[in-house]
Amino acid sequence: MRVMVMVKATGQSEAGEMPSTELMAAMGQFNEELVKAGILLAGEGLHPSAKGKRVLFSGTQRTVSDGPFAETKELVAGFWLWQVKSMDEAVEWVKRCPNPMNDDSEIEIRPLFEAADFGEVFTPELQAQEERLRAEIDKSAADRQKGSAP
Repeated sequence: MRVMVMVKATGQSEAGEMPSTELMAAMGQFNEELVKAGILLAGEGLHPSAKGKRVLFSGTQRTVSDGPFAETKELVAGFWLWQVKSMDEAVEWVKRCPNPMNDDSEIEIRPLFEAADFGEVFTPELQAQEERLRAEIDKSAADRQKGSAP
């Protein structure tokens, strides 16, 4: 199963406070363990919400709001995508994670939808489209690594 592991923002992360060298080193070591275990698919830190935007959808209307966004506890400061055997395995890995902030912090784990979760609405045609798009994404990523794509 794939899960998104979200590091929740704090007042410090929203203020743009950068982690210490020691924390960066500890997180680097943790990420190495994830890679060696074959779990890590992707992971990144995010700039504070002051640098972000939100788009509100209402029918055909789109309204853009500039950050910062008020509810820090609802914001994400970083994320990983993991491939794990179970939610329990994901929890065990998160428990091994260094505290991602200089103060108290929280990490949320949520499973990603899989094709089977959608049932009959995910028709064979839609499944084929999804497979084609994933193959294109993989090819683009490989091309970028080789330096042949812009």
